[in-house]
Amino acid sequence: MIGVLLVIAGIVGIVIYGLLLWNYTVIVLAITAFVGVAAILGIVAWIGWTMATTPPPPPIEAEASGEEKPSEESKAGEAKSS
Repeated sequence: MIGVLLVIAGIVGIVIYGLLLWNYTVIVLAITAFVGVAAILGIVAWIGWTMATTPPPPPIEAEASGEEKPSEESKAGEAKSS
C-alpha cells in the first residue's frame, strides 16, 4: 500500500513540477539548482563534521621484544587442561 502511494506521489510531483517549469521556468530552475547544490554541500559538510569529531584509531604498535603472545589455540588448550 505504501509503495502504491509513493508511485502516485511521484507521478503527481512530476506533473506539478512540469507545470511549474512550463509557467515559471527561471524561478523553478533556480530553486532546483539551489536545492541540488545545497544537498551536495550539506553532504560534504556532514562528512567533514564526522571526520573532525571522530577520534583517530589507536596506533598499531610493533612488537619490540622477541616474546610472542600465546595463540588462541594454546589459550584454549590451557583452559581445557585446568
